[in-house]
Amino acid sequence: MDEADVRELLGQVEDPDLGDDIVSLGLVNGVTVEDGVAKVSLALGAPYAPTESAIAADVREVLTDAGLEVELTAKRPASMRDDEVLPGVKNVIAVASGKGGVGKSTVAVNLAAGLSKLGAKVGLFDTDVYGPNVPRMLGSEDPPTATDDDTIIPPERYGVKLISMAFMVGEDDPVIWRGPMVHQVLTQLVEDVEWGELDYLVLDLPPGTGDTQLTILQTLPLAGAVIVTTPEEVAVDDARKGIRMFGRHDTNVLGLVENMSSFVCPDCGSQHDVFGTGGGRELAEANNLPYLGGVPLDPEIRTGGDPIVLQDDNPTADAFRVITEDVANNVGVVNRRRVSNS
Repeated sequence: MDEADVRELLGQVEDPDLGDDIVSLGLVNGVTVEDGVAKVSLALGAPYAPTESAIAADVREVLTDAGLEVELTAKRPASMRDDEVLPGVKNVIAVASGKGGVGKSTVAVNLAAGLSKLGAKVGLFDTDVYGPNVPRMLGSEDPPTATDDDTIIPPERYGVKLISMAFMVGEDDPVIWRGPMVHQVLTQLVEDVEWGELDYLVLDLPPGTGDTQLTILQTLPLAGAVIVTTPEEVAVDDARKGIRMFGRHDTNVLGLVENMSSFVCPDCGSQHDVFGTGGGRELAEANNLPYLGGVPLDPEIRTGGDPIVLQDDNPTADAFRVITEDVANNVGVVNRRRVSNS
């Protein structure tokens, strides 16, 4: 077999999201065949996303059935990568909300831990300058260290590298900064932190649509954003503003999470819609966005400890695992569509 034969075989492998075969979509970077070994480079850029893992498995199956040994690599084309900012980071995902108190940090923490559990190399950047609380939620007490050239080495917790403003200021010290100072500090942290090679960097943005969000949008190459809301109208109204903000900056919204979607009484087992019902799903449908799912109001999240996504036999953990896989899948769709349209 030669390269043309292998490409013909690869034409049998479909991308379920883009609706065509991977050759026609331009998702095959290169093929070489030597001594019965087919080396195939695929333009896949969302490591451990279930859909991309399935595409790779289909490629292996088609070529193995044809009697070939298979060596696969996955890398987006150079023209699709931004190696100037965060050169070792493949995908940057922002987790945002229109207002505070909707559980955005909870979603960011469990998304990061969930991606790590899938096997990905993950970082978590708590960019909430005025109210950083991710280290507390992760039980992280180890501060960052520094190299001889003053770059920052982030501590690691649950397989996630973590940087937060909580490490930079006193525990009880208020941060009273104007916009330019916020911009300067965030930019410096982006440049000075030694993240290493990461599959995903999750950004926990502060609520709203202010200076921090603008700095992130202007500074970092975002793969997309996850919007978090609760079901009631006030939160949904503010989440809508967040969607508009990302749209104006040509940033993909990967989907919407409805947190605190219901509460199941541990004593009687009945379900209560404490904050109403359906607001998040309706907002997603109205804006033609993926609805990533609802997360129940669960006291175990409040009590802390391990991120709940790491637990087994827990409905809340299952909800976060579905959200994690869907976010990774949607990052893959964004990346593959860019390659196909280039």
